[in-house]
Amino acid sequence: MLKKLSWLLCVCALSVWAQDDEFSEDFSAATETVEETTVDGAAEEGVAEENSAISEEEAMDARARDRAERKKFEEEQRADEFANSLRRRDWLKDRLVLELGMGSRMPVMGETGMGMGFGAGLEYITRWHLGVFGSFGLIPSGTDADFEQISLEGGFAWKAGLTYYLFPKNPLHLGFSVTYGTVYYDHDVKATEENDFTRELIAVDGYQFDVLVTYLTDSWYYLQFAIGMYYAPDAKDKSFGYATSEATEKTSRVVDKDGISKMGLVFGITVGFSFPEFFPDDTEIRRREREKARNAK
Repeated sequence: MLKKLSWLLCVCALSVWAQDDEFSEDFSAATETVEETTVDGAAEEGVAEENSAISEEEAMDARARDRAERKKFEEEQRADEFANSLRRRDWLKDRLVLELGMGSRMPVMGETGMGMGFGAGLEYITRWHLGVFGSFGLIPSGTDADFEQISLEGGFAWKAGLTYYLFPKNPLHLGFSVTYGTVYYDHDVKATEENDFTRELIAVDGYQFDVLVTYLTDSWYYLQFAIGMYYAPDAKDKSFGYATSEATEKTSRVVDKDGISKMGLVFGITVGFSFPEFFPDDTEIRRREREKARNAK
C-alpha cells in the first residue's frame, strides 16, 4: 500500500513539474512578444516624430521662400513704378527716332510751296533735349502740268541740323529746329529737243528755321508737324541765266519772273519709329534680366 502511494506521489510531482516548465516557456514567449511590440512601437513613434519634424521644416522653408519672393516682387514693383515715374517726367531723354515723311524737313519743298519731296531721316534726342537730325530724300519726277509731252526732272535732296524740344513731361512737345541743306526746288521753264523735252531741276541750298509740334512718349510711335521759313542766299543766282538780246541782263529760268525767292514758307509732316531697345530705361533692363533668368532655368 505504501509502495503504491509513493508511486502516486511521484507521478503527481512529475506532472506539476512539467506544467511549471510549460508555463515558464509560455511566460517567457509572451514576455519576449511584449518586449518586441514595445520596441517596434517606440521605433515607429520615433520615425513619425522625425517625419513630422522634417515636414514642419519643409513647410517653414517654403513659407520663407514665399516671403522672400513676395518681398523681391514688391521691391521690383516699386522700382518699376519709380522708373516709370522718371520716364513720365521726361519722354525725350535719350531717344533715337527713324523718321519718314514729306515736305519741309523730309527734306525739301518747292514749286511755289506746294511741291513736296519724300524722304527719311534719323534723329537722336539727347538727355538735354537737344536733337541731332539728318535726312535724305527724293524729289519726284513728273509731267509738266501745262505740256504733257514735257517731263520734269527728278533728283535728290538732303538736310542736317539741330532741334531743341520743350515740355518733356507732356506727350506733346514744342520744338525749334535749325537746319542746313536743300531748302527749295523748281524746274527750268525751257525744254528743248536737245534735252529730250525735259525741264531741268533747279535745287537751292540754304538755311531753314522750323517750329515743330511733336507727339512722343515712351512708346515706339512718333508724329511731327513742322512749319517754318527758309533762307537761300544763292537762290537768285541759280534761277537767272538766259541773256537778253542786249546781253546786259539775265532772265528768269523759272515761271516766276523774279526767280526763286531767297525766303519762303515751308511746312511738312513726319511719322516715325522710336527705338526704345537702343536706350532702355531701368524698367526695361530689369525686365530683360528677369526674362533671361527664366530662360536659363
